[in-house]
Amino acid sequence: MKQLLAPAMLALAALPLVAAAPPPLVPDPTELRATVAALVGFGTRHTLSTTTDPKRGIGAARRWGAARFAAIGKACGDCLAIETVADRFTGPRAPDGVEVADVIAVQRGSGDPNHVLIVQAHIDSRVTDVMDATSDAPGANDDGSGVALVIEAARLLSRERFAGTIVYALLSGEEQGLWGGKLLADTARRRGWQVAAVLNNDIVGNTHGQGGDHVDGRVRVFSEGIRAADTPEQTVGRRATGGEDDGPSRALAKRIAAIAAATPGLEVVAVGRPDRFGRGGDQTPFLEAGYPAVRFSEAVENYDRQHQDLRTEGGTRYGDTIDGVDFPYLARVTALNVAVLRQLAAAPPAPAEATIAGAVSADTVVAWTPVAGAASYCVHIRRADRRTWEERRCQADAGRVVLKNVNIDDHFFGVSALSAAGAESLVTFAGAAPRK
Repeated sequence: MKQLLAPAMLALAALPLVAAAPPPLVPDPTELRATVAALVGFGTRHTLSTTTDPKRGIGAARRWGAARFAAIGKACGDCLAIETVADRFTGPRAPDGVEVADVIAVQRGSGDPNHVLIVQAHIDSRVTDVMDATSDAPGANDDGSGVALVIEAARLLSRERFAGTIVYALLSGEEQGLWGGKLLADTARRRGWQVAAVLNNDIVGNTHGQGGDHVDGRVRVFSEGIRAADTPEQTVGRRATGGEDDGPSRALAKRIAAIAAATPGLEVVAVGRPDRFGRGGDQTPFLEAGYPAVRFSEAVENYDRQHQDLRTEGGTRYGDTIDGVDFPYLARVTALNVAVLRQLAAAPPAPAEATIAGAVSADTVVAWTPVAGAASYCVHIRRADRRTWEERRCQADAGRVVLKNVNIDDHFFGVSALSAAGAESLVTFAGAAPRK
């Protein structure tokens, strides 16, 4: 690659793809265990279970979650606004209808308050029969582990202040139809949130697989490439410019993998599909609404512990009990979520659009929409047969740069926005300019 950039570009080529992070916030396995134990103690958290019993059922669990957020908020000087958003849903798994309620804690940013990041998990649980709302359904791993992660993330991140807003969310109705995710995605749209990232954590605490393997050094991150919300014209345009691997959710997954690589201890397996084969999670409604969203799940699953009545058959124990959760592993997954939120909440939003031009030319022109609050921008470059960005060149001027002697056919391009302190947004893939 010869001279990459016009003279206006700053000489920042040596900067790493992920900005140097402050000392890590360390999750406490004891705190995580206490949360899961409390959730198991509600007997069942089935979406159709009692909402009035003070000690049992989904209602008691949600009230407990709100109280935990309130205590964390009090400790940080009322930095969290706690609320419950609710709506009524009807479907095959709730034929008579049910009120679905999400408990959220909002840590308002000091910059644009509508620049939002969401970390979430579902608080409801189930057994073998998805309509059984009375049998004990501990839900220790599915998804008590995710709920514990969200609450611990709130406890740690509430100690700091960020430009972006962080929303900590405990969702209901996942097992009945992903209704809690839909409710929150609809809430985000109605409130005008510009959602930069959704981290959905579902089944993130087990390390013993169905086949007997033990894996505690990896976590899977699922992401879509082509956006579910793209119009046919947008899909055609992304295909024409080679951006199938660079939609906003895939960009988020790549950033997560980069952050994990910079902090050894947990490898990210970035799976190139929205979820596990034939299955779904609460990230799906956000994808359908056009928001960048990924799902975290443990590296290996034990299906004897998922959606099972508590029992022993043929010497095999079934059921999602607390002894199936590896809390040091859950702490590492929590730490990764916290690191991702910490970086992105400190950064400006990504450019809404980036484009390239330069067909039948030795040079490539990269242009992008300015971002409010951005101090500078970085153009990312990689060879067209690579998945991750290889070059980064930054400039203070917004809007456009000419890459001299960089052939548009042989490279892919993207643009990110930086804060004054160097916190970096996700990379927006640069495609062809829309036809007018």
